[in-house]
Amino acid sequence: MTVTKRIGFAALAVAAPMMATVATAQDAKLPQTLTMTAYDTGSSGFNIAVAVGKALKDNNGVEVRVLPAGNDVARLAPLRANRAQASAMGVGVYFAQEAVFEFGVKDWGPQPLRLVLSVTDCNAITLGVAKDTGVKEVKDLKGKRIGMVVGSPALNQNALAILAFGNLTRGDVQPVEFSGYGAMWKGMVNNEVDAAIASTISGQVKELETSPRGIIYPQAPAADKEGWARLNKVGPYFYPHKTTCAAGLAAGASLELPAYPYPIFMAYASQPADLVYNLTKAMIVGYKDYKDGAPGAAGLAVERQNLKWVLPYHEGAVKALKEAGVWKDEHETHNNALVKRQDTLATAWADFLKTNPSGEKADFTKAWMEARKTALTKASMDVIFE
Repeated sequence: MTVTKRIGFAALAVAAPMMATVATAQDAKLPQTLTMTAYDTGSSGFNIAVAVGKALKDNNGVEVRVLPAGNDVARLAPLRANRAQASAMGVGVYFAQEAVFEFGVKDWGPQPLRLVLSVTDCNAITLGVAKDTGVKEVKDLKGKRIGMVVGSPALNQNALAILAFGNLTRGDVQPVEFSGYGAMWKGMVNNEVDAAIASTISGQVKELETSPRGIIYPQAPAADKEGWARLNKVGPYFYPHKTTCAAGLAAGASLELPAYPYPIFMAYASQPADLVYNLTKAMIVGYKDYKDGAPGAAGLAVERQNLKWVLPYHEGAVKALKEAGVWKDEHETHNNALVKRQDTLATAWADFLKTNPSGEKADFTKAWMEARKTALTKASMDVIFE
C-alpha cells in the first residue's frame, strides 16, 4: 500500500464489433481523474489494470491512480470512503457481499458491490506449489506449509477450497500467515512456505518458476465429482477449467485446475450510473488496444464475460453491455435475483444491529451468522456459509 503507481485511464477510438452502432472510445465521457485499487504490484490483477490504464491514457489522458493493497479490506476501504471509484478485486467481492469472514464484523457487514467487467482467460486460480516439495496431487499437501494472508478472506478461503479437493482441511496442514499477497509469495521463494494461492500467470508465480524451487500445480480433474463437491462446498464460486497458460507450463500443454473470473473490475452500487457506464464502454470499445498489454488482459473481451456469476452488475455496466449486444433477458433475471439477495442481507444486517449485539468480535460474528442464516432461509435463499 506504500507504493502508488500513477497511470492513465481513458477511452480509445476503435469500433466495437459486437455493438449495434459504430462507437468510438472518445464517446465515453470520463472525469479527468479516477482512482482504482488492485492487488499488489506484480500480481496479474495489477498488471492488467496497468495495461488497461496505459491504453486509455494514450487516447484520452484521464489520470488514474492505481493503489496496490495487500488484502481485501484494504482494497475496499478506499471505495467505501469514496476515495476510489473502482477496484480490480478478487473473489473478496463475494465475501464482502455476503458479510462473511473479515466482513462479518461490526465495521463492515453486507456491502452493495457491483460488477463492471471481469477477466476469464486461459489461466487458473489455484495453489502454486514449490516443485522441491515433491508434491504431485492435492492430497500430498498434508503436513505442508500453506500460505495465508491476514485480512484477506478471498486468498485464505481459496486455499482451503483447493485443499478440500484433496480431502484436507486447515488442521491437516501448517498455515503460515503473511501481511500481504506479495509477502506471501516472497515467502515461497525464500522457502518459508510450500504452497500459496495465485493466478497461474501472475508475476509472483513466474518468479517462483525461475527460482531454485520451481513450481507445479496439483490438478483438480472435473471427472472427480466428489473432489469438486468438497471444493465447491468451501468455494462455490469456483468452476473446473482447462488451463493452457501458467508459469512453468510447456507450450501446448494444459492442466485441469479451478478457476473463477479474476481480476474483477467492480464498484459500489452508489457510484453514478453515468460514470460506470462510460468506464465500461471505454473498456469494451478500447479492448484491442490493451488486450495484449499483460497476460490475462485478453480475458476482458466482452464475449468472455460471465454474466450469470455470483455478483450483480452495476446498472451503468448493464447499459454498456446491452449496447454491446451481449446482455439478454436471462441475465437481467439473474441480476435482479442477486440484487434482491443483497437487499435481503442489508435488511438483515440493519435489523441485527438494532438488537445491540455484543461488542466482542467473536460473539458478534457468531450472532450475525445466525441472524444471516435465519434471514436467508426465510427468503428461500441459499445460506452457503454456515
